[in-house]
Amino acid sequence: MKIALLNDTHFGCRNDSPAFIEYQNTFYNDLFFPYLQKNNIKTLIHLGDVVDRRKFINHNTAHNFKKVFWNRLDELGIDTHIIIGNHDTYYKNTNEVNAMQNLDISKEAKVYTHATTVTFDNLPILFIPWICDDNEAETIRTIENTQSTIAMGHLEIKGFEMHNGHMNDHGTEKSIFKRFEKVMSGHFHKKSDDGHIYYLGTQYEMTWSDYKCPKGFHIFDTETRELSRVENTNTIFKKIVYNDKETNYDQFDITPYDKSFIKLYMSNKTDTDMYERLMDRLYNHINLHAIDVIEDPTDVGASVPENLLEQGEDTLTFLGNYIDQIDVKIDKQKLKAFAKELYMEAGEWYYLKEYHIKISYLLVINQ
Repeated sequence: MKIALLNDTHFGCRNDSPAFIEYQNTFYNDLFFPYLQKNNIKTLIHLGDVVDRRKFINHNTAHNFKKVFWNRLDELGIDTHIIIGNHDTYYKNTNEVNAMQNLDISKEAKVYTHATTVTFDNLPILFIPWICDDNEAETIRTIENTQSTIAMGHLEIKGFEMHNGHMNDHGTEKSIFKRFEKVMSGHFHKKSDDGHIYYLGTQYEMTWSDYKCPKGFHIFDTETRELSRVENTNTIFKKIVYNDKETNYDQFDITPYDKSFIKLYMSNKTDTDMYERLMDRLYNHINLHAIDVIEDPTDVGASVPENLLEQGEDTLTFLGNYIDQIDVKIDKQKLKAFAKELYMEAGEWYYLKEYHIKISYLLVINQ
């Protein structure tokens, strides 16, 4: 038996952005559902964070979720199991009030708010939803006593990358899961594993932290217990390193940048007219979502250092470096942890103003 695995789909991400709704729909319409049909896969397990916002869901996002995702599952007769993630829950200390109830799909799907063993093709799998105050003791007991050799969940385990270059240093210890042959989890958006615990990563890009990170969904084989990934090559974040000494931008193919967010790094600009013609083509000849031009701070003809091209889009790195440089009496590690928590809750740039106020207030009262 082969089971499709999804996780961290985050319907409504980036403040219900129409650009991201369209981008996500392309994944489901062009890759995910055609693959299920072609390979006759009839079971789906979602490892949490179906939706993006914990507190509410936008009407258009809810409509799109049902039309593009839920109704298609129903049409294809997919047996759907949803493990509740932290973004699916209204409260932080319990999973009982969750988005699956408000979306009115809990009658058709099997939704798990507590650790539960479910058998597929004679293989018992332990489902572990988001661990919170309400279910923590019960979850630990269930893990210690389960006969399952496979676990799937929405877990926060120490020692894995959340995003590129950012290791998680809090949460559950790896040792708790040593009894399992294989553990598969959502929550962290970076795909990684240690040969035993597998963070599946997101199906598609949602922030610049996802740039150049492999994306796709997974298939789990209950007979071989092998986990395979179906790659999603469609990206929404792209970069251009502008250097008109090496490239004739009048002949530059802009079609791959359609429906994209672009960062244009200014390496060498010696022909202003050519640059203006390129910008005109990008703005007026394709459907560009946004472009961020990163100018060289020295002079027009200077070169951009190689390492600069990989900087600038990582908010957590920026916050960490900023905290390291400021002079405050508060414990900087605690401040970094606080900033990380706010960042993870926000998930998008337009919430940063509110969180900047919170961080600034924290700094002021501790100076």
